[in-house]
Amino acid sequence: MINDKKILAIIPARGGSKGVLRKNLRSVAGKPLIAWSIEEAKKSKYIDHLILSTEDTEIITTAEEYGCDVPFVRPIHLAEDDTPGIAPVLHALEHMPAFDYVMLLQPTSPLRSVLDIDLCIERCEENNAVSSVSVNISGKSPFWMYTLDHNKMKPVINQVEISSRRQNLPDVYELNGAIYIAQTEWLIENRTFLHDETLPFVIPKERSYDIDTEEDLLICDLILRHRGIQ
Repeated sequence: MINDKKILAIIPARGGSKGVLRKNLRSVAGKPLIAWSIEEAKKSKYIDHLILSTEDTEIITTAEEYGCDVPFVRPIHLAEDDTPGIAPVLHALEHMPAFDYVMLLQPTSPLRSVLDIDLCIERCEENNAVSSVSVNISGKSPFWMYTLDHNKMKPVINQVEISSRRQNLPDVYELNGAIYIAQTEWLIENRTFLHDETLPFVIPKERSYDIDTEEDLLICDLILRHRGIQ
């Protein structure tokens, strides 16, 4: 709770995944991937209730072992490859009313810390933001990107002069999927976390990995193992 406003945090973790099979249960630095998000969220001084949304019985068992509440089973039709990301959140809010803020914490961001979680909540409340999402500085600039058209290169962003030095290019930011938060009533009405009024919350690149491939899984495993021996 922050300023008497209650916060619901949701970890969405369906059983199916294309890039990395059974991704949410894969071992990362000695724990199931989902455990990293559960443990950090449970450290938060603001989150009032942490829940899991899944259709998968094995994920339910694992989440409960790490102390995450599972108040309902997500319907199969909300766990398909083409299910919009907002759908499980809106479904969860039907079962869990009476919260002022709702936060989405994807389990594929195991490097996100409780500090990131709590600072994002604080910034959202301090700015009376209707929503906030985490971003990081992109490692690849769209100012150096091209499309190919009949063997000709066309810049994605038209420029009078293309800089030859990365330092001269403006910083650009990308969504990293680690944190989404919104005022509950606003989210139900707008059905998206992203809006012209959305407040960006910048997370350093080293805590912004979003696991989508086996390579991502390996990188996060190495980083977390290194943290553990420091």
